[in-house]
Amino acid sequence: MKTTAVRKQMTIHPEVMDVLNEQIGMEMHASASYLAMASWCDQRELLNSKSFFYKQAEEEREHAMKIFEFINDAGGAARSPEVHNVNNDFESLREIFERSLEQEINVTQSIYKCFKKARSVDDFASEVFLQWFVNEQVEEEDTMRSILDVFDLMEGMPLKMIDERLPKE
Repeated sequence: MKTTAVRKQMTIHPEVMDVLNEQIGMEMHASASYLAMASWCDQRELLNSKSFFYKQAEEEREHAMKIFEFINDAGGAARSPEVHNVNNDFESLREIFERSLEQEINVTQSIYKCFKKARSVDDFASEVFLQWFVNEQVEEEDTMRSILDVFDLMEGMPLKMIDERLPKE
């Protein structure tokens, strides 16, 4: 089968493809981190938090897959990332949620980097695609901040009582 030059042409700009491949790695690292957090919660019978973090892990994986498929659909080459340096040790549930917020802020900044790159090279399809992620990150950060507010409101209460006030998903 003969391949035409048009068929070989990529819709995605190569520089955008590179930063989106980095984003896939970041999303998969976030997924693995949330699994570690879920495990910590599960070991301590913090059932709402466990469920919340299992759901977060799946969401981050879905985000990675969404980007992965977009790159390939746009004629690029998505790369399967290696995931290293996942922390499995935590001191407290509050620490876990504080780290979660930090992680979401870092993901947001990375999404902005991808968006800026797409805009700077006139990759309109990627810019439009990334708009969903920009909106998603506003929601993710807000969720983590709201959960940390619960810790502030219930300071001094038993951990199980705090966990019962947290969203399952």
